[in-house]
Amino acid sequence: MSEPVIIEVALNGVTPRARNPHVPLLPEEIAADALACLAAGAAIVHTHIDEFALPGPAAAARYLAGWRPVVAAVPDAILYPTVGFGGDTPARFAHVEPLASVARMGVLDPGSVNLGGADADGLPGGFEFVYQNTFADIRWTVALLERLRLGPSISIFEPGFLRTALAYYRAGRLPAGSFVKLYFGGDAGYLGGTAGAATFGLPPTARALDAYLELLGDSGLPWAVAVIGGDVVGCGMARRALERGGHVRVGLEDYAGARTPANAELVAEVVTLARAVGRPVATPAEAARLLALPARDR
Repeated sequence: MSEPVIIEVALNGVTPRARNPHVPLLPEEIAADALACLAAGAAIVHTHIDEFALPGPAAAARYLAGWRPVVAAVPDAILYPTVGFGGDTPARFAHVEPLASVARMGVLDPGSVNLGGADADGLPGGFEFVYQNTFADIRWTVALLERLRLGPSISIFEPGFLRTALAYYRAGRLPAGSFVKLYFGGDAGYLGGTAGAATFGLPPTARALDAYLELLGDSGLPWAVAVIGGDVVGCGMARRALERGGHVRVGLEDYAGARTPANAELVAEVVTLARAVGRPVATPAEAARLLALPARDR
């Protein structure tokens, strides 16, 4: 249990300031918040931009405005963006190649899922969004990440996502630097859902984690837990992961607890928990080594 813990922080996502006033949106806010999180113990920083509809090159420029101060201060920082909204798969990833000299990772979503909250009657609905990734889309994305030498951040919203990722692993087709993110559905759902609105994935329980770890088997793939629409530390999932040799993702993209913490506070909570469990916290350079991320000449 002495392996260092990789802490990833997802700074913003689609979380509005009405939900948490500390959410960084503008490039200068993203840069300052990322640096605060790295100083607190994060090794990986995941961000969105505030203008979702920007085309590829313009979106890349918006990301870089927030990222350049970060890599100037912390050259080893591991940064990666989200996927673009709308259009076919090449259009959704059009910003990734212009970012490849700065980013170290890229998103790989190996499946499709309904994302949203609850309608006024408490049933799933209100916000209708099918996040679709066909098998052809997955093949295309894997090839892109391999060509750009970006480590895949593999989002696991449902068990089927993990089975698909493991098929690539067993075939020797997962690019270097793959990092499995086990996303559990919290009580607040996703995209600002209401209490009790979680409609995807497994709940953040010990048995749910056991189910995912059974699927991972002896693959040796590094993995982390996150609770989308909840509190990964408060619900006990972070501690379970640390005790089982896993890693942790936190951040205001995911968090939906009763408080309004800053991102660096959430990172600090995992650092404290890791120390209590007896595991050191990985620096960005150590995280890159643990994940076997391809080298990047910035």
